[in-house]
This record gives sequence, structure tokens and C-alpha cells, in this order.
Amino acid sequence: TITQALFFAVVVAIAWGSDVPASAFGVGPWAGAGSVRDLAAIGRATGYGFAAGLALYVLDDLAAALAERAGYGAPDRLRETLSPATRREWAALLVVVLPTIAVFEETLFRGALVGAFATGFGIDPWPLAVGSSIAFGLGHGAQGRVGIAVTGVLGVALAAIFIATGSLLAVVVAHYVVNAAEFLTHGWIGTAPGDPLRPD
Repeated sequence: TITQALFFAVVVAIAWGSDVPASAFGVGPWAGAGSVRDLAAIGRATGYGFAAGLALYVLDDLAAALAERAGYGAPDRLRETLSPATRREWAALLVVVLPTIAVFEETLFRGALVGAFATGFGIDPWPLAVGSSIAFGLGHGAQGRVGIAVTGVLGVALAAIFIATGSLLAVVVAHYVVNAAEFLTHGWIGTAPGDPLRPD
């Protein structure tokens, strides 16, 4: 996390020094406004992000279940370590920790490495999406090889949403929904990957 924070600071400094506008990061003009039209844009981005997050969670869970069935199960130690034991800890995870992670990682991997670089240096965003997704996957090395691969593919999907919508908010919400759904289904309810999708 410290390495990501330092890298993030360097990327933002480069973007700032290159006069890259905030819109390149996916932060629209509504960020400091408050008109009804701006609120509608926020609502649309939030809705897109929520729907995309649910779809990505289902696909992520299926991929984890298939990998486990093939004998390449990702280690659960990280989720078990982070899973709360009390209601207060669950509230902290869902209201503070996961939103912070989603904002930080999406600002870095989608906003900066895709949007800001594409705008600031006139680069096609799709190669940047692939490169940032590889970095995103490698940044989740604690999840093992399968976790890195699945997270990298998830990064490509999030980058595609970012490029299509131009909204950092949409991918932040999608990222949060994926993480929250995984913790709630596997950490709180206690299902294994793919269980909700298997017939009884």
C-alpha cells in the first residue's frame, strides 16, 4: 500500500506538471457544482457502477470457483485476516476501509494510469488499460497466482467501464460493490466461491 501511495503521488505530480485536466481522471464538472443536471449525472454514474459491480462480482466468483475446481484455488488467508468479527468492525470495513481502497486504487489505476496519461500524452487509452491492469493484478500478489490473474482481468473490465463512461465515480462504485459483495457472501454468510451459483 505504501508503494502504491508513493507511485500514486508521482503519477499525480506528473499529470499536474503536464496540465492534465481533472476531467482526464474521470472527475466531471459536477465535482464542485450542485445543479439538478449534475446530480442526475452522479446518479447515472452510481447506477452504472452498481450494476457493473454486481455483474463483475458474479463473473469473479465464477472464475474463482472454476479455478478452485481445476485445483488452482486462490488462498483465503487474506480475506480471512481482513474479515471482521464484530458488527462495529463490519461497519468500519464497509463504510471506511473498502470505500477508501476503491477510491485510491481506481484513482491510481484507472484515473491516472489510463485517463490522465491518455489525455496528457496523447496515448490511446486501450494499451494503457492493459498495462495498468497488469500492474493492478501484480499489486494483489498476496492473493496468489490465481488471484493476480483474476484481479488483472477485473482490472481490464474496470478500465473498459472507465473508458466507456469517462467516469471515475462509476468504477469506484463498481470496485466497491465487487469487494463488498465478496466479503459479505464469503466472510459474513460463509459461502465458498461459486456456491450461490450452484444448483442445490
